Amino acid sequence: MLSVRSIYTEYPGDGGQTVKAAQDVSFDVPEGKLFTLLGPSGCGKTTTLRSIAGLERPKSGEIEVNGRVVYSSQKHIFVAPNRRNFGMVFQSYAIWPHMNVFQNVAFPLDCRKPHLPRKEIADRVMRVLNAVALDSLAEREATKLSGGQQQRLALARALVMEPTLLLLDEPLSNLDAKLRERMRFELKRIQRELGLTTIYVTHDQSEALALSHEIAVMNEGRIVQVGSPRDIYERPRNKFVADFVGNTNFFDGIVVSGASSNGRCRVASALGEVTVQCVDGLRRNDPVVVSVRPEDVELFEREPDAEADDNITVGTVDAKVFLGDYLDFQVKVGDFVLLAHAHPSLRTPVGESVHVRMRAEKCIAIADAVAPRNAA
Repeated sequence: MLSVRSIYTEYPGDGGQTVKAAQDVSFDVPEGKLFTLLGPSGCGKTTTLRSIAGLERPKSGEIEVNGRVVYSSQKHIFVAPNRRNFGMVFQSYAIWPHMNVFQNVAFPLDCRKPHLPRKEIADRVMRVLNAVALDSLAEREATKLSGGQQQRLALARALVMEPTLLLLDEPLSNLDAKLRERMRFELKRIQRELGLTTIYVTHDQSEALALSHEIAVMNEGRIVQVGSPRDIYERPRNKFVADFVGNTNFFDGIVVSGASSNGRCRVASALGEVTVQCVDGLRRNDPVVVSVRPEDVELFEREPDAEADDNITVGTVDAKVFLGDYLDFQVKVGDFVLLAHAHPSLRTPVGESVHVRMRAEKCIAIADAVAPRNAA
């Protein structure tokens, strides 16, 4: 449905240097799916979104929606933003303060040419207000809405144009934590019910994991990994992705036996030799960094039952913090400290021994910014 090919955007920085905002950005979004551009500030995700919207003109590349090319440097095509029929919700919402809820949503239709009949405008406005659960507030002044209601109003105004593509630029960032969490469910419900193809920009990993069908993680203007939320979280392709998306433990190692048929290999590390899941066909003597999430570091008062390829060792509780539904443990294994999440029923005190189990499929070995491969 949406095809972005080799988008490259640059602009002059404050010091006269060239800022490469998007570098060879390419991805496809199937119809009806929510695709998230995730990354830190300055990584190029908003530039990419604005290029799709037509608010920025890339230096090169091509953007196509439903078979219609809206931008192509090679074919010299640039369709103006108002002719692309995309809906966009900005971080600030940009709601008209002198209009009520109904008038805010109707405004894009009132400005449309040729003009629509008043009854059709009213029907379309009330239909989208009903979709975002604001139909009972149609006559309320926009300035008297709560933050969550204003967010839904901005969304309704984008939807009323019946866009072929919905673009959302950090739409929840101005909300408090509890409201932001509630609005995630609202956004997900509306997007799924209406079947809208949506591009979502955020730096919030939780939002991306909760909302997306697919995520593109960006860094320094480039897409470094594309995949489902589970793939991105459980199978990071490099250290940046593993570190940016959630918390993780990292420890360095050297591959001592190459990948087996199930993708496992043995790695010598500060925790001893461990069996891990290899990425990109690592070979013997390759230097790696191993990532294991805190929730995958299992703690036991007694030695647990072991399955094939389980990594089991003994550590010492260095510190622990009670957080209600779980405990944060710091467990020292040799000179290395592992962060682990455990159920509050685990009572092992600080200074006492605890058994540690890490399943091989949860330990991801990746080659990332390390020395060149040695010969096997």
